[in-house]
Amino acid sequence: MKILVIGAGGVGIGLAASVASQGAEVSIFAREKTAKAIRENGIRRCGLFTNYSIDKSEIDVYEDYRTIESNLFDYVFITSKTTANEEIASKLNENRDILRQNAKIIIFQNGFGNDDAYLKYFPKDKVFSARVITGFTRPERHISEVTVYTEPILLGSLQHENPNCLREIADMITASGINCELTHEVDRYLWAKMLYNCSLNPLGAILNVNYGKLTENEFSKDIMNRIINEIFEVIKASGYSTLWNTPNEYMDVFYSKLVPDTYNHYSSTHQDIQKKIKTEIDSLNGKVIQLGEENNVDVTTNKIIYNLIKSIESDF
Repeated sequence: MKILVIGAGGVGIGLAASVASQGAEVSIFAREKTAKAIRENGIRRCGLFTNYSIDKSEIDVYEDYRTIESNLFDYVFITSKTTANEEIASKLNENRDILRQNAKIIIFQNGFGNDDAYLKYFPKDKVFSARVITGFTRPERHISEVTVYTEPILLGSLQHENPNCLREIADMITASGINCELTHEVDRYLWAKMLYNCSLNPLGAILNVNYGKLTENEFSKDIMNRIINEIFEVIKASGYSTLWNTPNEYMDVFYSKLVPDTYNHYSSTHQDIQKKIKTEIDSLNGKVIQLGEENNVDVTTNKIIYNLIKSIESDF
């Protein structure tokens, strides 16, 4: 089995090491500095679960699609930031000869609806989505550290395609020590993650605080509650569902369990803003706004949060 991983951050390096440890032939598409580090050192997965070191001789690294031979890959893992999806999808289409006939694309990203960019070029039975709430960081360019684990990685289709064709990928990731399962309801789990991320990520970035601090005053809690209520309305109007039937059911879990368990965490949106790089807000609250407007749902609070993040980004 040959797998191309596009995006060499913590998730990409971590998943690449996971499947390589189980015998997959892995290639990584990376930028210059990261590509150099991998060519010199190979890749490593450390932290929770089994640690793996994959020798540099076992990993191919690419910086240009034109240097990849034809008919090579069975799977493509998309592990980049969502801001790169349009470019990656276009490049894969332009260079689709690198893919084997039955190749599948699996999107391991934050947000909802990230398959849209790829469905412009590839049929829906070739494009799948993953729910990832395992925490990966990248302490060095060639190293991924697994820092948090709460539930399995889930693989499925937002287009209601049968995910059984991904069984070998799920089994490989599980055998590497990180549980991975197939689901016919990946949309429900992705919306659960959206509720969490859309409520916490941008507001924590704007106020420059961790998740826990957001729950400690009535003003930030009121904003988060409004965001949650709007998202539930969007889910219902869009014909989707999630793991809770009402906003109040979710808020009970959110404030009693989910936020306390990640009290000290600073969001990826916060980290991006500190680095002065574009955030993934379009795949988070931006997606809520898009679906809200399509279905005549009031998403005023999400719009305000979105506009504030975009205002901050305008100086980058």
